[in-house]
Amino acid sequence: MKLTIQRESLLKPLQMVSGVVERRQSLPVLSNILLVTSGGSLSMTGTDLEVEMVAETLVPGAEDGEITLPARKFMDICRTLPEQATLELKVDKERAVIRSGKSRFTLATLPANEFPNIDPIEQPFTFKLAQRDLKMLIEQTQFAMAHQDVRYYLNGLMLELADGVVRAVATDGHRLALCRVDAELSMAEPRQVIVPRKGVLELARLLEDAEALVEVQLGTNHIKLSLAEVTFTSKLIDGRFPDYQRVVPTGGNRVLRSEREALRQSFIRASVLSNEKFRGIRLQLQENLLKATVHNPEQEEAEEELEVDYQGEEFEIGFNVSYLLDALAALKSEQVSVTMTDSNSSCLIEGAEEPNCQYVVMPMRL
Repeated sequence: MKLTIQRESLLKPLQMVSGVVERRQSLPVLSNILLVTSGGSLSMTGTDLEVEMVAETLVPGAEDGEITLPARKFMDICRTLPEQATLELKVDKERAVIRSGKSRFTLATLPANEFPNIDPIEQPFTFKLAQRDLKMLIEQTQFAMAHQDVRYYLNGLMLELADGVVRAVATDGHRLALCRVDAELSMAEPRQVIVPRKGVLELARLLEDAEALVEVQLGTNHIKLSLAEVTFTSKLIDGRFPDYQRVVPTGGNRVLRSEREALRQSFIRASVLSNEKFRGIRLQLQENLLKATVHNPEQEEAEEELEVDYQGEEFEIGFNVSYLLDALAALKSEQVSVTMTDSNSSCLIEGAEEPNCQYVVMPMRL
């Protein structure tokens, strides 16, 4: 195997592929990436057995062959070479020699036949969606995923395909994020899949804010996305996601309306003195006025007052301030509404210009 390539042509696909490779692996070959040259094209694959990323780039005149190289070391070599440098890679027995200018590196290799491949998806359900729409779905909801929860089905993002719509839902049991986009789908009944946390984070990094379409294939155990030069495959979490529609509150009669950024900054200032563990904030509402107070175990107190649009009766409720801040940061609208029923019921946070996104936060006893 022998190839010559410009540093810039190699670096971007290499960074994408290396992102899925974990530093600590049970199998030594999983710390490597697979390089395959065939017909003037270079394909690079990284995997941790849960997520697989394949990137392709052109390498005219390359000798056909395949080998695995240490992912981190190979990427660090490419990254530290000068801009516009030309890089030559040659594999000789169990060593790979990389030359560029007056630099020379010799890397240990492992055979390509030891590298695990995720099986192709049989009889996939295929649809297409604009990258921008899928990226928005993920970015607007991913923060609400659980992290290492024993309820393993919460440690991911649920995608629901229904007639004419794709929804993304994430919850950790204390808050829920829900977004939807219109899509050209014709389905007799909805279909749900749960993408694991790592797959979701890699997708958010991979997708671009562009109108270009991404092809999505769904199988029994895997989801596969095909972009122009990158193919992404992830295992799915085998579990039943909670009935999210029952969680979204309806009919709340206490509605607070405010400028999103003013409300967010007010909560940020108050949260400085919140208890690091419980992060509680007490909201007191009266006509056109919101008072937010925070106490901590050191008997310190923060108080914020903000003029808001609120016409209901006086009312008091407690929340985890981090959950409120996450929802307000995800929204893009200048104006937001917070709809509440009573001090023991969840609130619903929505953006005035974003009818497709909803955020639910459970109250806290303070």
